[in-house]
Amino acid sequence: MRQRNRRQGRSRGKENRDRWMITYADLITLLLIFFIILYAMSSLDTQKYAIVTGSLSDTFKSGSPVLEGGNGVLDGNQGNTGAAVSNEQEAGGSTGSGLSSGGNVKENGSNGTGTGTDTSGQNGETAEHQPSARELAFREQEAKLAALMGVITKYVEDNNLGEQIFVADKPQGIAITLSDRFLFDAGKAELKSPAFPALRQLSGLFRGIGATISIEGHTDNVPVTAASDYTDNWELSGARALSVLRFFLDNEGLSPDTFQYAGYADTRPAYDNTTAEGRQKNRRVELIVLRQLQEEE
Repeated sequence: MRQRNRRQGRSRGKENRDRWMITYADLITLLLIFFIILYAMSSLDTQKYAIVTGSLSDTFKSGSPVLEGGNGVLDGNQGNTGAAVSNEQEAGGSTGSGLSSGGNVKENGSNGTGTGTDTSGQNGETAEHQPSARELAFREQEAKLAALMGVITKYVEDNNLGEQIFVADKPQGIAITLSDRFLFDAGKAELKSPAFPALRQLSGLFRGIGATISIEGHTDNVPVTAASDYTDNWELSGARALSVLRFFLDNEGLSPDTFQYAGYADTRPAYDNTTAEGRQKNRRVELIVLRQLQEEE
């Protein structure tokens, strides 16, 4: 009995010492399988890959293959889908239901072939870049203002009126500044006859401008004299602006809806009122062709 127990103990001890080999063998087997899988994944059959990507792109493409960064199914068009079904039918890989489906798609998209759909897409993009009616009106008026400024500038140069009439493009519009010496006698608001030709020239340009013209009278900061017909510079500046307006309305027959007028006295000086030259330049009438869009009817 003792000998048998000793033999069993020895065999069990030897078996326990060798069990690590089973775990080691399993680990080696798993590592072998792992490296086989890595090798299989690293080996790409380019021919089969090309067949798969070509088939998928023919079915779902819209301009370029899906697997190469195309637009995808949602951006696809019926014309291309119909073409893909037709290609599959010619290859002999379509079932009866596929033929029926392809026919329906082709009928619904008969006017939407690949070329037709691309053209409509281009038209859509072109429509997005087309200017709105407001933009077109603004461009048209800007062209008119630029032409107005060019004509007036040339008239001033041709008639040597550079000391009497000044033209400038300001944010609010084209400003035509008329010196008071060109328009009026000192302290008066009645227009002088030498100013009529220039005002007639302006009235002809104003007829088709399609914008509001603001007539604004300005004075220097010297109070009116006691012999003046006007109470103060406010009344004098307003009367001078009104005289120019009356010329356009009564003499030239322009529409009253085209104009607005105001007198600002000495509250908006353009130059320094402390000098005689500055005060002379501040005594003026400004005709401003306002930069604004025409109202749509």
